[in-house]
Amino acid sequence: MIEGIDLNTVPHLSEAEAVNHLKELGYNELPSSKKRSVLFIALGVIREPMFVLLVACGAIYLLLGNPKEAFILLGFVIVVLGITLHQERKAERALDALRDLSSPRALVIRDNQIKRIPGREVVCDDLAVLSEGDRVPADGVLLYSLNLSVDESLLTGESAPVRKISEDDTCEMKRPGGEDQPCVYSGTLVVQGRGIARVRATGIHTEMGKIGKALQGIETEETSIQKETGRLVRNLAIFGLTLCIFVVIIFGLTRGTWLNAVLAGITLAMAMLPEEFPVVLTIFFALGAWRISQKQVLTRRVTAIETLGAATVLCVDKTGTLTQNRMSVNRLFANGEFLSIDHNNNAPLPEEFHELVEFGVLAGNRDPFDPMEKALKEIGETFLLNSEHLHDQWELVHQYPLSRELLSISHVWRSSHDGEFVVAAKGAPEAIADLCHLDETQSAEVLSEVTHSMASEGLRVLGVAKTSFKNSPLPDGQHDFSFQFIGLVGFADPVRPSVPEALRECYEAGIRVIMITGDYPDTARSIARKIGLKSWDECITGSEMDKIDDSELQQRLKTVNVFARVIPEQKLRLVDALKANGETVGMTGDGVNDAPALKSAHIGIAMGGRGTDVARESAALVLLNDDFSSIVETVKIGRRIYDNLRKAMAYIFAVHVPIAGISLIPVLLGWPLVLYPVHVAFLELIIDPACSLVFEAEPGEDNVMKRPPRKHDEKLFGPRIIVLSLLQGLGVLALVFLVYASALYRGHSEPDARALTFTTLVVANLGLIFANRSWSKTIIQTLGTPNVALWWVSGGTLIFLGAALYVPILQDLFNFCQLHINDLVICLGAGITSVLWFEGLKFLRNR
Repeated sequence: MIEGIDLNTVPHLSEAEAVNHLKELGYNELPSSKKRSVLFIALGVIREPMFVLLVACGAIYLLLGNPKEAFILLGFVIVVLGITLHQERKAERALDALRDLSSPRALVIRDNQIKRIPGREVVCDDLAVLSEGDRVPADGVLLYSLNLSVDESLLTGESAPVRKISEDDTCEMKRPGGEDQPCVYSGTLVVQGRGIARVRATGIHTEMGKIGKALQGIETEETSIQKETGRLVRNLAIFGLTLCIFVVIIFGLTRGTWLNAVLAGITLAMAMLPEEFPVVLTIFFALGAWRISQKQVLTRRVTAIETLGAATVLCVDKTGTLTQNRMSVNRLFANGEFLSIDHNNNAPLPEEFHELVEFGVLAGNRDPFDPMEKALKEIGETFLLNSEHLHDQWELVHQYPLSRELLSISHVWRSSHDGEFVVAAKGAPEAIADLCHLDETQSAEVLSEVTHSMASEGLRVLGVAKTSFKNSPLPDGQHDFSFQFIGLVGFADPVRPSVPEALRECYEAGIRVIMITGDYPDTARSIARKIGLKSWDECITGSEMDKIDDSELQQRLKTVNVFARVIPEQKLRLVDALKANGETVGMTGDGVNDAPALKSAHIGIAMGGRGTDVARESAALVLLNDDFSSIVETVKIGRRIYDNLRKAMAYIFAVHVPIAGISLIPVLLGWPLVLYPVHVAFLELIIDPACSLVFEAEPGEDNVMKRPPRKHDEKLFGPRIIVLSLLQGLGVLALVFLVYASALYRGHSEPDARALTFTTLVVANLGLIFANRSWSKTIIQTLGTPNVALWWVSGGTLIFLGAALYVPILQDLFNFCQLHINDLVICLGAGITSVLWFEGLKFLRNR
C-alpha cells in the first residue's frame, strides 16, 4: 500500500506487459538528431583541408603525367578515411552509451513493487510515482495526490506552480494549464508533495512531443580548451598559408616549374596544417566521458572534464556520500530513559518506548523511500507487529512538509475512533521542541540529551511528537497544533569503507575536503574523526554562518572543514566564499534547493541514486552510486585525461616542426626536395592514430594524485609546453637535416638521400611517441606499461616503411633507393639520438 492506494486493487503492469508495450509503442523519448551514418562521416572527411590537399596533389600529378603518384595518393585518401571513420565511430559509440545513462529516471509500480527505471522505458498504462524535485516522465492522470504542486511553465508560461487533484482511472487527458487539474505532463517539475499517475501518453505523443522540444542529452558546448585550440589552429593556419605562398613564389622563380612549385607549396601546407587538434579534442572528451562513466559517474557537461584536474576543494554531503545511507535505529529516548537497540536480540521492546516507535512510524510514509523512515518502519514491524500500535487501516488525509523555517514533517491521519484526526510529527529535535512549545528549561534538557548522549556517538537524531484534532478544516501550519513531546530516536549510519583511503588520496593530491551536513555538530565531528578529516574538531553551524558577514566567512573557510546544521540554501554562500578565496570548487547535492550551489560551483556533482531531477540538471557530473570514492576516482581520471591531452598536443606540435622544416629548407637552399605529398600522407598515417588513440589510452602518471592541482586558468598549451615541443621538434629536425646533408655531401643519389632522410624521420617520429608517453619516466621505464594501440601503430609503421623501402613498386612510388644494413643502423641511431636529450632531462629530473 502506498499513501492511500492499495496496489492490489489498482491495475498496474507486469514487467512482461511493459516489455510488450515498449516493443509496440517504442521508447518514451523525443526524436533527436539522427545518428550520423558512415556516409555522413565520410562526407565530413571529404570537406577536411587535408583531404582537399591530397586530391589537389593527385590532380597535379595527373597534369604532370605521373598517374602512379596520383593513384597512390588516392590509396592514402582511402586509408586516412578508414582511420577517421574508426575514430569517429568510437567516439559515437561512447556518446551513445552516455546518452543512455543520461536518460531521466522514473519511479514506476510494476509487479507490486516500486522500481526505478530509465525514463525512456516508461510505457502507457504504467503507474508513475511522483515526488518533490522530480521531472514528470510522461503525460498521465493522477490517481492519488498529496499536496501536489507542479511547475508547468515549460508548457504554459505560467510562472507560479499549479495545484493538482486526483481523479479516478476513467478520467481523460486535458490540455495543460489552470489549478486543480488531475493531469500531469512530461517534462514538468514537481515542486511540492507526492502523487501517483497513470501514464496515458509517451514520447512524441505527449504535450511536450507535440511542440518538439528536446529536454535531455549530452551538452555539446565549446570549452575553454576548444577555444584555445581554435585560436592556435587559426594562427598556425595563417602562418602556414603565408609560408606556402612564399615557397611557391621562391620555387617558381628559382626553378621555373610552376606546377612543381605548387606541389612543393601543397607539401609544406600538408606538413604545417594542424588538422589533428580538433580531432584529438573530440575523441579525448568523448572517450574521457565514457571512461568516467565506467567509474559510475555521468558527465553532463564537457567542461567538467577539463576542470576536474584543477579542483582544489571538494564540498561533500555527509549522508549517503561519506556514509552508506543505510540507517538503523540505534538508541531511543523516552520518558527520561535511554534504550540501546540490539538488532541481533529478540527481546521485546519495553512498553514505555512503544508510543515513540508508534508515532515515529506514523510520521513517515507507508512505503518509505527515506532511509530513516525505512529504519523506523523496520523497527515497528519487528517489535510492534500484531499490536494496537500499528495502524494500517488509518487514512492519511494531509501532510505538512519540511520547510526552511521549520525542519519537521507532520502527518494527519483519520483514525478509526469517531473520525478523530491523529497528528504525528518528526524532525530536528529543536524543531520538535519548538512545535511542542517547550519552555527554555525543557528545551535545553531535550537538546542536552541529544548533544551529549546521542550526537557525540555519531548518531543522527530525530524528535517525535503527537497530538489529536477533532475540528475541520485543518489549520494552515504545524504550529497551530498543540503537540506533546514523546522522545528522541538515534540512527546509526556507518561510514563507507572506501572513504578514509579516498580522503587520504585527496590530501596527497593537494585537495581539501569539506564536509557539509544537516546533523548536529557533535554528530558531524564524530564522523569527521572516523574518516580522518583534517581539523575535524573545528565546526561552523548554519546559524553561525547567518551571523557572520562574507569576509569573515572567507577567512574562517581557510581552516574550517566541518559545517553542521546547514540548510541547502547556505551551500551557495559557501561556494561563493570559496570561489572568492581563489579555490576551484566541487560541490555535491541532491535536493531541489541544492541546484543553485551546484550550478555556481566549478564542478557541480549531483547524486544519481537519491537525487532529484532538478539537481541532476544543474550539475556537471552525476554520481550514479553516490559514493565519495567515485568522486576521487573521477578527479584522477580527469587529471589523466588532461595530462594525456597535453602530451598529444605537444607531440603534434613537435612532430610537425621537422616535417615542415625538411620541406622548407631544401627549397630555400636550392637542394632537391626531400618530401612530396605521398611522404607527408604516410607520416599522417602515423600521426593521426598516435595522437588520438595511443595517447588517449595511455595510463596516468604514477604521481597523478601526488601533486597539487593545476591552476584553474592555466592554459593547455602554455609557453612552457610550446618551448618544450619546439625543442623536441628542432632536435629531430637537426638530426634529420644532418643525415640529408651528409648523404648529399657524400655523393649519394637523390633517391638514396631521400630514403635515408625519410627513414630517419619515421624512426624519430616513433621516438617522439615513445618519449612523450610519460614526462616523468624514461622510454625504458614505460616499456612495461600496457598500451595496445601503441604497438599496433608502431608495428604497422615499421611494416609499411619496410614495404616502401624494399617492395619495388612502392619503392618507385616513394622515389626511394634500397637501404643496406649500415644505412638502417645510421637511420636508427640518428632517430633515437634526436630524442635522447629529452630522455636525459627526465633522468636528471628524477635524480
